[in-house]
Amino acid sequence: MAQAPKFGYFVDHAGDWRWHLKAPNGLIIADSGQGYTTRQDCITSAKLVQAYAPSAEIVPDRAP
Repeated sequence: MAQAPKFGYFVDHAGDWRWHLKAPNGLIIADSGQGYTTRQDCITSAKLVQAYAPSAEIVPDRAP
């Protein structure tokens, strides 16, 4: 049975909370991009990505 991607959270060197999303092979495929002052804010951010990502469209940020 294949493993699922997993969100992890941790405290960075500055003392902020961050999350990352790891693929089944262990590679980080997404991260919070910013630190959060509370653990709960960090988890809430990860849950928002988890909720919205399945419906997210892939579009270019700028014209090629």
